[in-house]
Amino acid sequence: MSLDRPEAEDPYRKLPQVGTFEVSSEDFDDGQPLPALAGYEGSADGAQNRSPQLTWSGFPEGTKSFVVTCYDPDAPTPSGFWHWVLVDVPAGVTSLAQGAGTAGAALPGNAFHVRSDWGSRDYGGCFPPDGDRPHRYYFVVHAVDTDSLGVDADASPAVVSFNLVFHTLARAQVVGTFQR
Repeated sequence: MSLDRPEAEDPYRKLPQVGTFEVSSEDFDDGQPLPALAGYEGSADGAQNRSPQLTWSGFPEGTKSFVVTCYDPDAPTPSGFWHWVLVDVPAGVTSLAQGAGTAGAALPGNAFHVRSDWGSRDYGGCFPPDGDRPHRYYFVVHAVDTDSLGVDADASPAVVSFNLVFHTLARAQVVGTFQR
């Protein structure tokens, strides 16, 4: 079953333009399929609900923390689907190991997860509708001008995104795809 709808636009084109820097993953290349382990557990062979490894560099001077997100603009909803929101990652951290988004995983400094659209405070794996075209998953690292974004673990991804508009110095993204 293929859902008859246009491809969603790049969600970050809607936001004020900021500087860019580099982010990459040992687990997938930009524009290429994510490994099965990034899928929602039980949704596909090898799906483990594991966030991919990420490394970033070249962020601007004055960066005081990072926010890491994973967003699917292709989800069949008017608002897309937030799979991961990690807030207040210290500025000295420039990578996250595979599985860093797992509930209960040790996080650096005062970093914490807010609730994803799955309803849990962790990385929720990819799970596009069966037979739908490949969905795009935007893994984005936001360089932030403050040590704390000023939200707590009860904030929604929309509230985090709203606060990021006023505190993002630069943004790096790597996009993976996933299809069931």
